[in-house]
Amino acid sequence: MQTLNINHNPLDWRLFTDSSKLSPKAVLLHSGNTLPSIPVGHSMHNKESYENMKILMEAINYDKFTWKICGDLKVIALVLGLKQGFTKYCCFICEWDNRARSLHYSRKDWPARKSLEPGIMTVENQPLVEPSKILLPPMHLKLGVMKNLVKDTNKGKAAFTYLLEKFPRLSEAKRKEGIFIGPQIRDIVKDEYEYFDKLLQGDEKAARDSYKFVVKVFLGNRKAQIYEELVNSLL
Repeated sequence: MQTLNINHNPLDWRLFTDSSKLSPKAVLLHSGNTLPSIPVGHSMHNKESYENMKILMEAINYDKFTWKICGDLKVIALVLGLKQGFTKYCCFICEWDNRARSLHYSRKDWPARKSLEPGIMTVENQPLVEPSKILLPPMHLKLGVMKNLVKDTNKGKAAFTYLLEKFPRLSEAKRKEGIFIGPQIRDIVKDEYEYFDKLLQGDEKAARDSYKFVVKVFLGNRKAQIYEELVNSLL
């Protein structure tokens, strides 16, 4: 590998990790977007697992540079040693209970995780990185909130019917569950005078407006000073 000009300024770079079923990979992203991204690791025909992510982190000398890491939630769980699947404690920040559905979106304060010790609260392996080095993926937050908005939309009204007609190639199961991808969400959000907005009323309209504000001024490239107020309004 050619010598990279990152040794003196590791804080200027972010390590993006991702993994398909058979291809773990790692790419360095410049925090100012003034330099091109640099592929630093790519493993073919290896399953996404804790063991393979550990090999990947060792191969790129992560302990030497300790970049901040971003990636999808599954890869983040792998590098932090969390158990995969539908686990009770799936958050690495707090003790949020995935199975306490009656408390979701009503209880805002959950005890912070004190440690990521194997054998405690669905932690299986020793973390490969410090939790403080993790950057939450805004795209996955956006997808999750969009999913809840669509699932709570009245299925018998014109607003939901409009979504079915707007994306005819999307399967009915995905539309009902609110499984939309980034370009589809942008298509829904970008038009201020969209017909979809006129079909919503009451709480659905308020939730939709709050979601648009959060997407633009919290999950985008710029964060508004009142982002906490906007997020709380959405919740």
